[in-house]
Amino acid sequence: MQNNRVILSAANCLITPLAIEDAHLIHAYQVRNRRHLAPWDPSRSENFFELGTWQKVLQVNQENWRQGNAFHFAAIDEKSGDMIASINFSAVMRGVFQACYLGYSIDQAHQGQGKMQAICQTCINYMFEQQNLHRIMAAHKLDNSRSERLLLKLGFEYEGLAKKYLKIAGQWQDHKLYALINHQHN
Repeated sequence: MQNNRVILSAANCLITPLAIEDAHLIHAYQVRNRRHLAPWDPSRSENFFELGTWQKVLQVNQENWRQGNAFHFAAIDEKSGDMIASINFSAVMRGVFQACYLGYSIDQAHQGQGKMQAICQTCINYMFEQQNLHRIMAAHKLDNSRSERLLLKLGFEYEGLAKKYLKIAGQWQDHKLYALINHQHN
């Protein structure tokens, strides 16, 4: 991992954007969790699970970070060195909006342990305090009670229902919409 990048910590994890040379970490995470994440992800082609794909993705992620358009974090377990979670802030909008969308996933072996709340909170704090955002939005499928509990624990408020919001697992799915406001933001 590069020495000149943001490194946060929570839940016995280092939380950082991955460099191209770290592609093996996210590749292994995606392969290991392929079945686990399938119900909440878009349909994936076979090349999504190839190392070369992740090298290209990380290159794009680095450029998006430099431009301030998106911030992709990986949570790396301090003991094993494995990536155990992904936290993404995408479609960052500046100007009068100062907002973005939050997306996340956690390794099947680490779910239900409270780690995701600590990891997400650390990343949200970074986005509010270091990126000066005013609003973070998130959504989940209607049947994703784990995601709903996580968002509520993080302080997100329910804002409504979006019909056929995202194409997940090959079908347009209804989603509940949430937002978190930075009350320290002027």
